Amino acid sequence: MIDIIFGHYNYWIVVVLMMAGFYTVISRGNLIKKIAGINIFQTSVFLLYISIGYVEKGTAPIIAEGYTVYSNPLPHVLILTAIVVGVATTALGLALVVRIKEAYGTIEEDEIHDQDMSL
Repeated sequence: MIDIIFGHYNYWIVVVLMMAGFYTVISRGNLIKKIAGINIFQTSVFLLYISIGYVEKGTAPIIAEGYTVYSNPLPHVLILTAIVVGVATTALGLALVVRIKEAYGTIEEDEIHDQDMSL
């Protein structure tokens, strides 16, 4: 039982980060805090894929003498691509928050909703 808990600590970290990011997104009304929560959630997914792609005693997939266990580089390459996409979407989200702040004078979700309902 102890081995299950401590042997897979990286998966427990993924779950904690995922729930922290999800909680931040659903509980906060501030748009910047929501973007930060999405980034935390996204980081947990990155860690999950990297954890799945790890092969114990695996080497790079280059055929050489003495190596029999190879690690698949595809999950790591996909995560590098996902990091770039994540940075771009975060930048877009923050740019939208700036425009919302200019238009409504606030970045609080409830205040924006109230201003829209009064129009």
